Amino acid sequence: MIKVRLILGIAGACRTNELVNLTVDDIEDVGFSLITKIPRIFVVTDVGNMLELFRKYLSLRPPHVKHKRLFCTTKQENPVGKNTMGKIPSVVASYLKLPDVACYTGHCLRRSSATLLADAGVDITTIKRYAGSKSTTVAEGYVENSIENKTKIANQVLVGTTTSAITKTVNVSESNIPSNINFENCTNVTFNLNVNK
Repeated sequence: MIKVRLILGIAGACRTNELVNLTVDDIEDVGFSLITKIPRIFVVTDVGNMLELFRKYLSLRPPHVKHKRLFCTTKQENPVGKNTMGKIPSVVASYLKLPDVACYTGHCLRRSSATLLADAGVDITTIKRYAGSKSTTVAEGYVENSIENKTKIANQVLVGTTTSAITKTVNVSESNIPSNINFENCTNVTFNLNVNK
């Protein structure tokens, strides 16, 4: 089932070989999410019907299959290989009638995951850690190519909208706190204030 491969591939920023080698023992269904170890850990939450699709796929696995690999051929007998797994993005691109279908390789799932994180404003260190990437340069490329990041930069250049980060330490005493604000048992509190110029 291609959908399950896409879900796990994008949710985990998986390399093709990580999907190929994924076994039924690598995924723990905890009811509200799937905890997956490849060896880094990622979680698939119950967004849409993702967990239902995964459970359905797993239920179709015949009990007599001798291997533990999660992804099997159509007949559910043989494990899916690297070449078949790597063609999934081009199959999807073909279905969507996108140009240059051959350009969509197995790496697209991993790149899509990192780009989605960058578009959501996730920092480079988190992207690098989540994808299990050793290269900061690769993670920087995802942020650099992020549409969200390019939009933010365009607004800064064209409209003059900027966000400034200012750190100020203020000593607060009981006498200068408004009555509708309550601080109890607080140490080292941080407030973030965004000011548009």
